[in-house]
Amino acid sequence: MPLDPVLLLLDATAQALTLLLVASGLAVTFGLVGVINLAHGELLMAGAYTVLALDRAGLGFWAGFALAPLFVGLLGLLLDLLVVRRLRERPLDTLLATWAAALVIRQTVVALFGPASHTIQPPLEGSVLVLGAPYPAYRLLVMALAVLVTLLLTWLLLATRVGLMIRGTVADRTLAAASGLAVHRLEAAAFAFGAALAGLAGAATAPLLSIDPQMGLGYLLPAFLAVLVAPAGGPAGTAVGAALVGGGESLVSAFASPVVAQLAVLGGAVVLLRRVAGRRAGRER
Repeated sequence: MPLDPVLLLLDATAQALTLLLVASGLAVTFGLVGVINLAHGELLMAGAYTVLALDRAGLGFWAGFALAPLFVGLLGLLLDLLVVRRLRERPLDTLLATWAAALVIRQTVVALFGPASHTIQPPLEGSVLVLGAPYPAYRLLVMALAVLVTLLLTWLLLATRVGLMIRGTVADRTLAAASGLAVHRLEAAAFAFGAALAGLAGAATAPLLSIDPQMGLGYLLPAFLAVLVAPAGGPAGTAVGAALVGGGESLVSAFASPVVAQLAVLGGAVVLLRRVAGRRAGRER
């Protein structure tokens, strides 16, 4: 059966934008705060389980969707205050600590909800015709949400005082502290905001995925790759990285198995990263 090029393009765009939504929070914690947060996938999972819990309680999907970023943002703030802040100057220790936090969050979810998987019905059912091809309405909503989040992040970083302070801290943390900025508070707020974005991504993708304690692991590596292969920093760079990783994997998987697609994207990312590292080394010389 021949592949429909419109559906193929829509699927690639949907996967790229979904990955962009997931990677946005990671871009904040890694790109701006400088923390390799291995608990990012579990924070996404916490957002999905928040939706599940409130839906089971009879409050419906949208209540969980609204509260998930707040709950996960508070969880991220707690993680920063108890763990990350104490180890921020030691990247390897931070790496191990966030991995340990991921295990704690995962086991807590298992204790509360069990190891089985769960599903949630999309709040929007039916399809919308896009260039003559029917496409699920809720997937289109998630795609629009990813674009909106990217635009808001761009505005926040480039057109607000908070964004100016964040960019100044990233450029020179010592100078920012000497200028009177509360660097620790700013970094804690940025880390909590990145966690809230992870919770938003988990809530948004909950109806699209099987909700289980392992769901975050599947997005962790692609999200890191999307941030790492970005040709430039900021939300625009993350969008390009998500298009390369998410869109590339979707297109390859249409002609090969998902495993081959993942290997192809991983190999391409490694080659791209080596070239970027080589160019940077050449400039430094």
